[in-house]
Amino acid sequence: MDATKSVVFAATVLPLVCTPGPDLIYIAAQALAGGRTAALRANAGVLLGYVTHAVLAALGIATLVAASPILFETLRWCGVAYLAYLAIRMIRSAIDGQSISLNPNAPPASLAKGFMTSFFNPKGLLVYLAILPNFMNANEGIAQQAVLLSGIFIGLCALVYGTVGIVLAAIGRVGTVKASYQRVVDGIAGSLLAFAAVNMARN
Repeated sequence: MDATKSVVFAATVLPLVCTPGPDLIYIAAQALAGGRTAALRANAGVLLGYVTHAVLAALGIATLVAASPILFETLRWCGVAYLAYLAIRMIRSAIDGQSISLNPNAPPASLAKGFMTSFFNPKGLLVYLAILPNFMNANEGIAQQAVLLSGIFIGLCALVYGTVGIVLAAIGRVGTVKASYQRVVDGIAGSLLAFAAVNMARN
């Protein structure tokens, strides 16, 4: 796999990683409630869930591609539709200007809770099943490509989630994310996701 495709994949999934969802909110809540140690423990559990997804993707996608190129193409268009849906949600959220509440009294973090949060997160499942295949070449080693792309996604999650957890743990009890800041983040993320969806549809 060439470096350009890896960079484009990273640019495509980065807005997804940065978009507040169950994983990020769980880690943020743990950072506020239990400090850096709790945030890092929650982050480790979340990453374990995504590592499990990566293993299943490496095995499952290879089987799907070998069995049915049509199914592979169907997954590609599911990825396009998913990115378009998220882009619309983000842009609408930016227009509405909603804030996200964080619970500063969250129960103690555990690896199991973090694992379950990410393993059953639809965002993670669709990244592996619908977006990841768009950046793979059926004529090359599918399992190896899946592992490489999954590593990029998990690495970005580790970087973003870890940074958020450490920063919030240092700041203390902030309670809510300001609506003005959230509108900017959602607007940028929505625009990037829309651009990614268009590019994927053209390939």
